[in-house]
Amino acid sequence: MTTPTEKPARPKSTVRHTRAIQRDRRYRPAVAPPDPALATRLTELIHPATLAQVHAYHALGLRERTLTLPIMMAFVLSLIWRQVGTVQETVRLLQREGLLWTAPLLVSQQAISQRLQTLPADLFAAVYHTILPAILSRWQARTRPLAPALAWAHARFTGVWALDGSTLDGLLRHAGLLRDTVGTPLAGRMVGLLDVAARVPRQVWYDPDSSAHDQSFWDRIMPALPPGILLLIDLGWVNYGHYDQLTAQGVWLLTRAKTNAATTVRRVVRRTATLRDEIVTLGSAATACTQPMRLIQVCYQGHWYRYITNVLDPAVLPAEYVVALYGHRWRIEEAFAVVKRLLGLAYFWTGGENGITVQVWATWILYVVLVDLRDAVAEELAQPADALSLEMVYRALYHFTQAYHRGETTDPIAYLAAEAKGLGLLKQKRPRAVARLPDLTTGADPLTCS
Repeated sequence: MTTPTEKPARPKSTVRHTRAIQRDRRYRPAVAPPDPALATRLTELIHPATLAQVHAYHALGLRERTLTLPIMMAFVLSLIWRQVGTVQETVRLLQREGLLWTAPLLVSQQAISQRLQTLPADLFAAVYHTILPAILSRWQARTRPLAPALAWAHARFTGVWALDGSTLDGLLRHAGLLRDTVGTPLAGRMVGLLDVAARVPRQVWYDPDSSAHDQSFWDRIMPALPPGILLLIDLGWVNYGHYDQLTAQGVWLLTRAKTNAATTVRRVVRRTATLRDEIVTLGSAATACTQPMRLIQVCYQGHWYRYITNVLDPAVLPAEYVVALYGHRWRIEEAFAVVKRLLGLAYFWTGGENGITVQVWATWILYVVLVDLRDAVAEELAQPADALSLEMVYRALYHFTQAYHRGETTDPIAYLAAEAKGLGLLKQKRPRAVARLPDLTTGADPLTCS
């Protein structure tokens, strides 16, 4: 039992975890500077978008400083992309080498830390939304195969988007703002709308409240949904009132149905031993959807899987495509895993809300650049982008840098395509893959259910 003057003891497991992260980040060796080819690729995409925000910077009434927006953008992006580990070590690199489009600059760690807390994070968000159309334009111009279900859907819908949220990891309490905090505070929650085919988020929202429920984001999500898209969501987003609103807005919906969801059959569209396709009233009494919905049930290996959609016409969305399309909802989970585990959004350099928000947006900026790079390599290989591991593309850049400095290559796309097999870029099929729902578009016949 503690006295009023004592700090509550933290669980040993939390202490060990925090200290391990601190050691990993603090003593990680400095990364060699990137080759000019990759630095140029980052610069040509991001630097013009950053300069475009200088007017917005002045419109906010902010005065010119040594640490301008372009300098801070180069600093934060370099910290993440090169996985330097700490602000202190990145300051040393800025002082001695310069970073991306920024020449060497004598500046203190304290000045950088203060700037991270005061430079509006909205400017980083604006840079993201400025480069996004260029990334999407590149994606649309490329010729490489899409997954069959997505190729089919893109001919009938204006897009296929996935919606989900993810809680960010714990903050390290050695940060000054958090030293007296009890427990391990979490960094907040982010929600994203991912373009499933292009694999880039059309919108990202960040809330510093880690306990914020997904449902609290609906008011921000609705205005961001254009008519004609097919929206994939999981059970955490169940809200019959918003289902009606999506229908009124012209947004098509595909989600899983709860096992205890109340449904009243209005009309049977199709029924076989392994498939039930029905128009239903979803919910009961005052909580029911006012618009009819479509319930599609598919039997696989003795179990019925249930899906809900507001696409009532089976000619527009045949039941055979429902399972295949819903399986692509997992793409947004993979995107969250990449930004958190691979690009370091599981570790935070500051306990301040503004600094965390800056890191969130800077990480997503680098994520879409990495996705664009993978897509270019996929085109070179005439492979679907999903056939290449995003993680291995990122890790292979080290080998390209070494080859570049040896004078063996100057083109990252050509090099990664030529060395794709040796560098492990192409995903390997697992010999004992976990059983999944069948892709009914292939004509596979699932097992009969009783």
